[in-house]
Amino acid sequence: MIEVVAELSRGPVFLAGEALECVVTVTNPLPPTATSASSEALAWASAQIHCQFHASESRVALPPPDSSQPEVQPESQTVFLPHRGERGQCILSTPPKILFCDLRLDPGESKSYSYSEVLPIEGPPSFRGQSVKYVYKLTIGCQRVNSPITLLRVPLRVLVLTGLQDVRFPQEEAVAPSSPFLEEDECGKKDSWLAELAGERLMAATSCRSLHLYNISDGRGKVGTFGIFKSVYRLGEDVVGTLNLGEGTVACLQFSVSLQTEERVQPEYQRRRGAGGAPSVSHVTHARHQESCLHTTRTSFSLPIPLSSTPGFCTAVVSLKWRLHFEFVTSREPGLVLLPPMEQPEPVTWTGPEQVPVDTFSWDLPIKVLPTSPTLASYAAPGPSTSTTTI
Repeated sequence: MIEVVAELSRGPVFLAGEALECVVTVTNPLPPTATSASSEALAWASAQIHCQFHASESRVALPPPDSSQPEVQPESQTVFLPHRGERGQCILSTPPKILFCDLRLDPGESKSYSYSEVLPIEGPPSFRGQSVKYVYKLTIGCQRVNSPITLLRVPLRVLVLTGLQDVRFPQEEAVAPSSPFLEEDECGKKDSWLAELAGERLMAATSCRSLHLYNISDGRGKVGTFGIFKSVYRLGEDVVGTLNLGEGTVACLQFSVSLQTEERVQPEYQRRRGAGGAPSVSHVTHARHQESCLHTTRTSFSLPIPLSSTPGFCTAVVSLKWRLHFEFVTSREPGLVLLPPMEQPEPVTWTGPEQVPVDTFSWDLPIKVLPTSPTLASYAAPGPSTSTTTI
């Protein structure tokens, strides 16, 4: 028996374009006092990153798959297929890299190998929606001689920042002789430079603050004014807004605001409703604030953006957008007053009305949500960064 452990050195969250580093440790768990006949051998081990795409048949109408590539990959005994046994289509993969060949371990012996690969910058972000799913995994395949291949999968979360695809790594002006031994150092420089550039762009896009005011009205008049200081946020930030109802001519009894994502299937992939298809648009609420606000002049709310959520993105099949969804309950009676008179010549008993005729209406305000630092996402929403299997 051989134990194989794969550990991500920095956690399971990465930015597209960054270098993933994983340490693969192979151990013979038998005690060192065992005889030499207990030595274990592996023929080879290889590693590869791939992105698996899966669509809901009731929501998405995809073209017929190629018959030569079935949806569920066959159980191959001799070929390294990282997506073997998984549903969906492998839409993105890196070239496989060999970790070792002809490895023999004595009882108690252990060896470690380092795997490094740059995550493709042109891929979609990790996403688990109601219509589609994009799932990234690092798969390590190992095989004994005359034995089937064993796969070890490490789940990944990939964040995509739009605009980094066109950025080129600056070249050093000094001319130095090329050496294959400097490849890892150059890769580390590019990785840190990309992370710094992404941080600067995120800070520049989300730090601009300017008050935006919106007049809220229904068919009978003005309800109030909504104010928000910015429309671009990062994962983990709070969406803060103010509502001024003192200027309204229509009494507002209650309001609610929800932080939502809208997942929309692109028109060419939408399934017809008459053919039994589900709606092409779905909404998920991540945070909600509700308040009774009759006789309230001014109020505010704060809605946190979960670090585990997916920033907005768009692919050929689906798009994801963020919004604030407001719902208002207003009175049909002009000048509605539900407070007892302030001055009475003698004590009286006052009771409020049992029923009030109301109207309801909604309003959506689009906002933009960008990724955050992968390190922050890893600490705040930790996921498994170590996977183990035995052969």
